[in-house]
Amino acid sequence: MPRPTAAQLAYGSATVVFSTLALLLLSQTRTGVGIAVIAIAALALGLLVALTAPLPGVSHVARRRTARRPGARVSAATGPAAPRLPRQRTHAGVSSETRVSEHSR
Repeated sequence: MPRPTAAQLAYGSATVVFSTLALLLLSQTRTGVGIAVIAIAALALGLLVALTAPLPGVSHVARRRTARRPGARVSAATGPAAPRLPRQRTHAGVSSETRVSEHSR
C-alpha cells in the first residue's frame, strides 16, 4: 500500500476535526460514551475521505484514452504497469560466494 500524500492527510485531518465539531455541536451530548462514539465516527469518516482522495499519477481520462486506442494493451485486472526494479549487479568472472567471503574475514 502506498504512503498517503500530503493532500490525503490534509483532507482526512480536516474531515476529522470539522466532523467532530459539527457532530458534538449538533448532538449536544455530554456523556463520555456519546463523545467516544462521535470521535470514532469522525475518525472513520476521516479515514474514508483520505483513502478516497485522488492519488497522483495518470488520470482516469488518460487511462480511458489509452484503452480506446487500437492496439493498446491496457488490462483492468492488471492496472498500471508495475515499477521496474533495478537488477542486481554482477561482476565479470567473480561469483557471489567469492564476494561474500571476501568481506567476511
